[in-house]
Amino acid sequence: MDELAAGIRHAVQSWAADEHLEVPVPLELTVEPSARAEFGDYTTNVAFGLAKVARRAPMAIAHALAPRVVALCPVATGVEAAAPGHLNLTVDFWPGLLGPDLPAFAPAVTKVVVEHTSVNPNKAMHVGHLRSAVVGDVLARLLRRVGASVEVHNYVDDLGKQVADTLIGLMHLDFTGPVPTHRFDDFCWDLYAEVARRVANDPEWQAHERAALEALERQDNSTAWVGHLMTERLVREQLEDMGRFHIAYDLLVHESDIVREGFWARAFANLSRSPRMVYETAGRLAGCWVLRTGDDPGADGPPPQEAVAGDPRFNPDKVLVRSNGTLTYVAKDIAYHLWKFGRLDQDFRYRPVGADGPWTTARVGALSPPPFGRADRVVNVIDHRQDYAQEMVRLALSALGHDDAAEALTHVSYGVVSLSPATAAQLGVDTSAGRSSYPMAGRQGIGIKVSELLALVVDAVTASRSRDSGLDSQEIAVGAIRYYLLRHNLSTEIVFDVDAARDMHGNTGPYLMYAHARASSVLRRVADVPVDDVPRVLTPAERALARQLAAWPTVLVEAAATVNPTLLATYAYRLAEEFTHFYETHPVARADRGDQSGRIRLTRRVERVLGDALGVLGLPAPDEM
Repeated sequence: MDELAAGIRHAVQSWAADEHLEVPVPLELTVEPSARAEFGDYTTNVAFGLAKVARRAPMAIAHALAPRVVALCPVATGVEAAAPGHLNLTVDFWPGLLGPDLPAFAPAVTKVVVEHTSVNPNKAMHVGHLRSAVVGDVLARLLRRVGASVEVHNYVDDLGKQVADTLIGLMHLDFTGPVPTHRFDDFCWDLYAEVARRVANDPEWQAHERAALEALERQDNSTAWVGHLMTERLVREQLEDMGRFHIAYDLLVHESDIVREGFWARAFANLSRSPRMVYETAGRLAGCWVLRTGDDPGADGPPPQEAVAGDPRFNPDKVLVRSNGTLTYVAKDIAYHLWKFGRLDQDFRYRPVGADGPWTTARVGALSPPPFGRADRVVNVIDHRQDYAQEMVRLALSALGHDDAAEALTHVSYGVVSLSPATAAQLGVDTSAGRSSYPMAGRQGIGIKVSELLALVVDAVTASRSRDSGLDSQEIAVGAIRYYLLRHNLSTEIVFDVDAARDMHGNTGPYLMYAHARASSVLRRVADVPVDDVPRVLTPAERALARQLAAWPTVLVEAAATVNPTLLATYAYRLAEEFTHFYETHPVARADRGDQSGRIRLTRRVERVLGDALGVLGLPAPDEM
């Protein structure tokens, strides 16, 4: 609670002035919910941060501060010192229930570009791709919620090996697999796996791949045109899948347009003057332009700490331009980020994708596109396997003299999604090794497609329903899948299990949605009941619910500051739990007149705050399930 923290700071300043002490800057102060009800509502560690300057034990400082906090903090009704120096605080939550329902934030002047999804347009998307899309979408919603101006990008890598492999399959392979009439990306899923098998073992197919890569990058030939038509269709189907999950983009950035518009040429002209950019004349990298990441005293820009520490994921010499003149992914990403931050004196051409779709970079531009790019901050949602690539982009920005941009680039790294043994076995994977998880592998055609996953969960929702009214089964399924991908810590690998994703009980999206629907139902039953402002003492269950409601502004700010959507998911689940306990033990419609107003206010606040949280998480907030 901001008001509580402000009161504690006021008390500290008052005490320090009387004691002729300097308050440490910054003051070490955390205010957290108490672990047990008998310890009050909150606890603070402020006395520990003052012990050094006061040269007193934290417990003595806590005893001195306790009466001042009560006197100077209006919301604190009781403060006790507790060993070894904590302050336990009891709060009057009633005034908070009379205030505004939701926190408000002033619009920020900074612009944030959030890049997420960024799936190769060469086959159907799988659930691993969906994790990036859902995490990125929630971060965009969260940053907008706290006042930021947000622009969402989806990077379309239409020049890479994956696209080349699917393309040569279409051009050279007499593929005999079933041809779905409605999903081109399903056909490409199987086609890509077959081509990948051939490229791995057949020099002729390896030559096809090299030729396709060079043709795609030149962009002046029929192969590139076929590639363009193929990726355009696949991107359209990917957007349709994401639309079902309420994931939208402002701009699709095509890698081919970065090359066509000459962004890399301009970036290279500047980067080649840096001592970190070296043309190799001998050895295995002869003929390549390399970005040196080692700790070279003559190089500008700090090297990545991981490279210095010898992390095996990091190569001290990152190739940006291959000996055949083609660009690596990182080279094009460097140019893209220079444009993101407005550090290139040139722009894309743009056109809208349909009437309601995003804009896209294009060969031929439309009139009056929105002002894209020129970000103050960039947030990239990319799995941990791209940690090295993201460090190279940051290093290149510094080498070009853009230390501020390097500092403003945030990589939201997350663990990959693998398959549980049961789910892997269902897909025909050999699980005889007895591993705890099995990786998805697009090159082998192993994975749960997004469209298939949604259909499976929709079927499970429909089978579990007792009636057809209320929220549509697909909307419930979408909420279930989104929450399943959000409730895990970002750094952890998700071991995806189809049965767990279809679960409708416990810590799940449907549980949160049902809690909101239950609050709405209660409020409909008491819609005509007058509500007064007479203060009353809250029961322990009411206090626990009020304390969770009061934490929402703090959670929003902390989640935005740490770009961590899991904090939102955890908060929403705990709020739903507290409300469920309150609902089961505290009648509202049948409550005594003295209790009813307070319980209506609590229920009304739950509906508003939980609805706000669900909105940021991208889940429906239904009035009826």
